[in-house]
Amino acid sequence: MQKTEAQIKTTGIDHVVLWVSDLDRSRKFYIDLLGMTVAHESDWQAFLWCGSDQVALFQARDGAEAKGGLELNHMALKMEPESYEATKARLEGAGVSVHGRRGDPNCIYFDDPDGHGLQLLFLGHDH
Repeated sequence: MQKTEAQIKTTGIDHVVLWVSDLDRSRKFYIDLLGMTVAHESDWQAFLWCGSDQVALFQARDGAEAKGGLELNHMALKMEPESYEATKARLEGAGVSVHGRRGDPNCIYFDDPDGHGLQLLFLGHDH
């Protein structure tokens, strides 16, 4: 493949939008369980800080169903150091079904309430 000079130079991701079926439920999941904080919100959207980046939750409109996994395979989130066992226990204690990746003791996969795939990456470990 021939390398060409890019005309637009992107510098990072400002935010990722996830459609959700119940904004209050998803907001609680991302804030209470994953430690995100509110950047700004309205009655149909919540922009949440995840470190210096943002995850935006948009309420699905007109009764549309939010279907995780169709638009996005998964979103990998960096996390502060904590043991795999403690993190897994915390998620499972909240009723979240988790699984790992074969041969990788530092990787946790799970779904949010709408089925959006999430991965936790422990700082200092490869993904």
